[in-house]
Amino acid sequence: MPVRRTLARTLLKVARWRTSGEVPESAILVGAPHTSNWDWVLTMLLAWDSGVTIRLLVKDSLFRGPLAWILRATGAVSLDRRNPGGTIRDLLADASSSESFLLGIAAEGTRSRGEYWKSGFYRISQQTGLPITLAFLDAPSRTVGWGPTFHPSGDVVADMDRVREFYSGVTGIRPEGATEPRLKEESAGGFA
Repeated sequence: MPVRRTLARTLLKVARWRTSGEVPESAILVGAPHTSNWDWVLTMLLAWDSGVTIRLLVKDSLFRGPLAWILRATGAVSLDRRNPGGTIRDLLADASSSESFLLGIAAEGTRSRGEYWKSGFYRISQQTGLPITLAFLDAPSRTVGWGPTFHPSGDVVADMDRVREFYSGVTGIRPEGATEPRLKEESAGGFA
């Protein structure tokens, strides 16, 4: 870990980025805004600088050739989007047998502007009892970090209002690709 931490700090300094916030012990991490492939690199540098491993969900189509080895070595987990349940069940088993567990999810689901965020982070938090930590990347201030941590109340609108408030001042690398923090379940009256 000391080698990773030194490497991360050196690379962040050279790139003129800084880290911020306190690392949660165990949480479902929401990484936003997700607008560039550089988000992954900066997230890994944040984790290494903080001395933790983030189990980052990454679409399975990226696990090909040498990139697959790099992704696995950095803690990435292949997610089959056609059947995410199996991957999630395996991760939840890891979470229950581990003192520290950080699962990173790009709730926007894509680097392009969309209509809604994916609600998996909220559902997994409710199912496991793990809190949600709002991780962020703010390009104008060149800051990547750990934001507030909270347990969902079950009032999805109130919880997402909290998420929107936090991310309202955060701008991604490609701002035009950001999706407003909003879940389909907010207009549907909650989770079924």
